[in-house]
Amino acid sequence: MRTRAALERAGNPQAGLRGALVAGTNGKGSTTAMLAGILRASGKRTALMPSPHLTSYTERIQLDDGPISEEAFAAAVDDLRPRLEGITLDLGAPTEFEILTTLAVSYLAPRCDRFVCEVGMGGRLDSTNVLDLGAAVITNVALDHQQYLGDTVEQIAAEKAGIIKAGNRVLTGADGPALRVIEEAAAAAGAESLWRLGSEVRFESRWRGWEGTELDVSGPGFEHRGLRVALLGSFQASNAALAVATAEAMGDATPEAVRRGIESARWPGRLELVRRSPDVLLDGGHNAAGLAAVAADLARLGAGRPLTLVFGMMKDKDIPAAFEQLRALRPAKVFFTAAASPRAERPEWLAKRWAAPSEAIRPAPAAVAAAIAATASDGLVLVCGSLYVIGEVRSGLIDQLC
Repeated sequence: MRTRAALERAGNPQAGLRGALVAGTNGKGSTTAMLAGILRASGKRTALMPSPHLTSYTERIQLDDGPISEEAFAAAVDDLRPRLEGITLDLGAPTEFEILTTLAVSYLAPRCDRFVCEVGMGGRLDSTNVLDLGAAVITNVALDHQQYLGDTVEQIAAEKAGIIKAGNRVLTGADGPALRVIEEAAAAAGAESLWRLGSEVRFESRWRGWEGTELDVSGPGFEHRGLRVALLGSFQASNAALAVATAEAMGDATPEAVRRGIESARWPGRLELVRRSPDVLLDGGHNAAGLAAVAADLARLGAGRPLTLVFGMMKDKDIPAAFEQLRALRPAKVFFTAAASPRAERPEWLAKRWAAPSEAIRPAPAAVAAAIAATASDGLVLVCGSLYVIGEVRSGLIDQLC
C-alpha cells in the first residue's frame, strides 16, 4: 500500500499512536467529533482526521481547537512532496485520499496524545487502515457504495470489519447479519474485547427536538446519566453512546470530561440549523438509511409547517431509494441542484424523475436562495443529499443565523 510505504519512509510516525479508528455507513463523523471532544476535555492533546471536508482540505487535519492553518498545511505538503515523488516512481501515483491520509498522519502523530480517525470508504482497503490505534469502532452498516464494497449488508460489514486488529477493543452499533459478521471478524483477529450497543453498552435517550437529546449510557464499570447531546438528530443518541463507550474502553473518560465533551460537540452539515425565519437545516446524508433518519426527525421538528427541499446527489447513489424517503415528507416545493463535481447528477435529470412539480437550479447557493425566497417565515427549508452540496452553501448561510 502506498500510504504504508510513504509512512515507512518517514520513520513510521504512527507507531505507538493511541486512539480510535472509526468506520461505519452513517454516523462516523458525529461519533468522532463527540469522542474527540471527550478526549480533549480529559486533558489529552487530541488529533482528529475527519472525512470528507466541507469547504477546505485543512479540515482533514485538526488538532485540539480546529483545523490547522493554510500556512501549516502548505508547509506539510512541502515536507511530504519528496516522499510522494519516490512513491510514485516505485509504486505508482498515490490517490488524493492516500496523500491526505499520509499528510494528516505525518503532521499530527508527533503532536498529539490521542488520534481519532474517520475511515473513508469501507475499511479493509481504506488507506486509513495503516493505523492500529487500539480501538476499532464500527458505528453501523447499511447499503452504500455497493459498487466497491459489495451488494449485501454482510459483504459491506466484512469490508468495514477489516479495520479490526489483534488486541483491539472493538465497539459497534451494528445489528442483525452485520453484527454477526463483525463478531466473527473480532474473534478471528484476536480482539481484546467487543462491546455492542444494546448488550455490553446500554443507553436510554429522550429526544428534545430543537434542544437535542438527553442521554443515559452505561457499560462495563461505567454509568453516565443526564448527558446533553446538542446535535439535533435523535439518531445522535447512538453515536454519542458509542463515543462515550469508546472513551471508557480507552481509559480516557471521567464523568466531567464525558459531560463537557458531549455537550460541546458540534458537527457541521448534519441536521444543522444555519438560518432562522425560515429555518434552514443542512444535512449531508447521502444514502437511504441516512435520509430515513433525517426524515423521521424532520417530520416531528416541522410538524404542521410548510417544507421546502433543496436536493442534490451524486450519480453513484441510490436516488430512487432517496426519493422514497423524501416523498414521505410531502414537501410543498422542491428545488434540485448539483455540486460542482463531475460525479454530481444533473438537477434536470432529478427533476424529471421526481414526477411532481419542481425546479432545477444551479449552482447550489442559487437553489438555496430560491428556496428561501419561496418559503414563508414560519416554514422550513431542508438542504440535503450530498456533503458536497452542503459544503458549497454552508458558509454563505451560517452568518445569517441569529
